[in-house]
Amino acid sequence: MGFVLVNAESVAPQPWRNGGGQTRELLAWPPGPHWRLRISRADIAADGPFSAFPGVQRWFTVLQGAGVLLTFGDEERRVQPGDAPLYFDGAAAPGCYLLNGPTQDLNLMARKGSGVMRAVQPGHEWSEACAMRGIYTTGAGVWCGAQQTLQLCAHTLLWMQPGGKDPWTFDAADGAKAKANAWWLGFTPEE
Repeated sequence: MGFVLVNAESVAPQPWRNGGGQTRELLAWPPGPHWRLRISRADIAADGPFSAFPGVQRWFTVLQGAGVLLTFGDEERRVQPGDAPLYFDGAAAPGCYLLNGPTQDLNLMARKGSGVMRAVQPGHEWSEACAMRGIYTTGAGVWCGAQQTLQLCAHTLLWMQPGGKDPWTFDAADGAKAKANAWWLGFTPEE
């Protein structure tokens, strides 16, 4: 089983076209402009619309900051730390309004396949079957798979291909069992 570790702090940020923030692309599969899976961490510094990604499924969660208010036409959705990841059509390009200052967010975008983003539940195994899967954590901790254990630093993406469905667990180094500080990520491409 092959895996990659990507520390978000070692990835150069790319400014958004609208100037409202920056993105660190942690993973693109396959690499290049025709990716089918993209995982990124974004820093949102100002109100403004999201970019449109037609044909893309998108998951979004707030890592740090007070959160955002996203507007989809007449519908409004607040996304704050601790909320379940929000799933939406990438073509929607919602308006984004900061609730109380800048936020840091995690994004999973999938096209021509199915993706998943779930908050890690401390003390619970995750064994959802995905062709590729991983974990992103904002705090240091220990990831355990069926045949290995790895120490993960804060702001690290661990990605495995093939993913399988062996049970995985993650325990925060600081023993923080009451809150999620990590997210399970998965992708299965269409055949």
